Amino acid sequence: QVQLVESGGGLVQPGGSLRLSCAASGIIFSINTMGWYRQAPGKQRELVAVITSGGSTNYAPSVRGRFTISRDNAESTVYLGMHSLKPEDTAVYYCRSLTSDYWGQGTQVTVSS
Repeated sequence: QVQLVESGGGLVQPGGSLRLSCAASGIIFSINTMGWYRQAPGKQRELVAVITSGGSTNYAPSVRGRFTISRDNAESTVYLGMHSLKPEDTAVYYCRSLTSDYWGQGTQVTVSS
């Protein structure tokens, strides 16, 4: 049974930081390309960042320079470091295995003063 379990969301003030985690099980994590997506109220789900099995990364223009995706294959975990957060970053953030096409349940990130 495949599980992707996100954690680390919460309420943060503008300019603040958060780190999201996604722990995977039931897949051979090291060979999976992993991604973080987000969906704000009334908007379509969008890709935020991707990391390949080899560690190559790519980011949406709106988060490049502020967010960092990383992975720990030994822990089967992918991370999303988020800095200089803005109110427009408010969304439910989802972890996804692009290789195996599985999604996590999502974690809420709210940026507000």
